[in-house]
Amino acid sequence: MNSTQLSKKITNLIFEKKGYDVKILDLRKLTTMTDYFVICSADSDTQVKAIADEVDKSLRDEGIKNWHKEGYQALSWVLIDYVDVIVHVFKKEAREFYNLEKLWGDAPLKEVTDPALKPPVKRKPRTVKKQE
Repeated sequence: MNSTQLSKKITNLIFEKKGYDVKILDLRKLTTMTDYFVICSADSDTQVKAIADEVDKSLRDEGIKNWHKEGYQALSWVLIDYVDVIVHVFKKEAREFYNLEKLWGDAPLKEVTDPALKPPVKRKPRTVKKQE
């Protein structure tokens, strides 16, 4: 699995635990540190932990182990490093304070929406022919 596929997989895992305001920062042209940041928000310590645990466990079950993780003590910002993709799970207030999107403002940013929340496709009304 390449880093682009991994970042997309991580966003789906985040949505499974109701993470929101999910963004992918493409850092490939800016640094050799990593390819992508996947950033999301949560409303509570419990949700931050649930999202981070879901990402870590699901990827580990597929044989993808993290290189490093931190932030489990305070649970306001959990970072999980998969080398080519770094996951940032923030409580809303911490995300506003650290503002990684602004710090890495030169990076192309992709907002990801939960596929379960996409509006239904609008269809043209069918016309019914009258029987004569």
